[in-house]
Amino acid sequence: MAMLLTSSSVVVLAISIAFTFSAAAPQQPLISRIAFGSCANQTSPQPIWDAIVDFKPQVFIWLGDNIYGDIRRPFKLFGNERTIGPWKNVPRFVSSSQDEMQSKYNIAKTNHGYSRLRKISKVIGTWDDHDYGLNDAGKEFKEKDTNQRLMLDFLDEPHDSPRRKQAGVYASYTFGPEGRQIKVILLDTRYHRDPLRSDGTILGTAQWTWLEKELNGGPSAITIIGSSIQVLSNLSACTGPLFYMESWGRFPSERKRLFNLISDSKRDGVFFISGDVHFGEITRFDCATGYPLYDITSSGLTQAVEKVIPSFLHFVLQFLAWLTPTTMRVMNKNCKHKSCTYGQPNFGVIEVNWDANPVSLKFEVRGVSGEAVNSVTTSLSELRARNSHMKAGDRRHCSLEVDLPWLVRRRLAILFSFVVAVVIVVQLGVLYVVISLMVKCHRKCKRD
Repeated sequence: MAMLLTSSSVVVLAISIAFTFSAAAPQQPLISRIAFGSCANQTSPQPIWDAIVDFKPQVFIWLGDNIYGDIRRPFKLFGNERTIGPWKNVPRFVSSSQDEMQSKYNIAKTNHGYSRLRKISKVIGTWDDHDYGLNDAGKEFKEKDTNQRLMLDFLDEPHDSPRRKQAGVYASYTFGPEGRQIKVILLDTRYHRDPLRSDGTILGTAQWTWLEKELNGGPSAITIIGSSIQVLSNLSACTGPLFYMESWGRFPSERKRLFNLISDSKRDGVFFISGDVHFGEITRFDCATGYPLYDITSSGLTQAVEKVIPSFLHFVLQFLAWLTPTTMRVMNKNCKHKSCTYGQPNFGVIEVNWDANPVSLKFEVRGVSGEAVNSVTTSLSELRARNSHMKAGDRRHCSLEVDLPWLVRRRLAILFSFVVAVVIVVQLGVLYVVISLMVKCHRKCKRD
């Protein structure tokens, strides 16, 4: 009898302990608000943090150029240090010392608005070229290991973090309770990247192996892939030879490999977020996987294309953005401008309505006041290959910019050449009139 009581007591005690530990086990909070941004010059005013804090994001994601660590020399056509033109003799950008980089990170980290954000949000991130250490740099950059440590210090990465022991800052995070998890995969598009125009690798062998493992790992309702450079849009195919921008489209083999990896993983709910280009837009590609892939680009928190020219000329940039051919950009009535690009400081927003049936997703680009300047709403059911509702007529975003007809793809360069030709003709005409008047005046003076 005593033994039975003892056994019963043990069972009761074991159940009680198990219940206690079960009740005490921390429940992962549901994540429904994520903000992200890029391109924040630490020496510029940063009023946009107020709007980001007002959004109350549970997670904030840096997408690169978190500081501008390299040194930019002024434009010089003549002199001993010529930075532009075919005769330039010094590079336009040079790297900073370790102490200079550390000082710039200190300025960024102690910014009042950013400090407020750090108190209410989990902050994670990756880097791009200017916080990597040098404009447009790749694997050849020699100070990358030192700058990796400084960048991870800026993000308060634990000292025993695997990110401090690997080559590159790529990482993944999983947030939320089971069944409603959000996986964030942050890529490093700098540490292993081959030179531009090489069509070599962006991620490098080790990172590709890691990414494949992440995509084929445990399921999540949503998977966000963060890339410092744009994944879908390849505007360089349409803006060249006038100017070029970095993007996955400049490495077509790598981008195709990325699309195939996502498709082969059978992972639903995948989309991209990106930065770098100094304007905001939302793009979409319908023919990479069995469902639409979105790329929400937010750039930048301080750096934006319309800030570098007088306000009365902003309409010119907006016209050129509308004129530039694009097969990926989502054009809808939710855009502030007809081009569906936004050239003022901005940040990105992801809102998840878990209570909706089906679960809904809202992607937005927001301005300094927190107003939405570009918005797309979709659902998780639309981001599932096996349950895709896409019809053949809905596949509007299936061709790449590089596949556009030559005249369409080069119309910006053609327009520029035409304008330059008109200006030259007008100048020659004015010069002819001036010379003619001078000759007539000279003849008249001789007769007099």
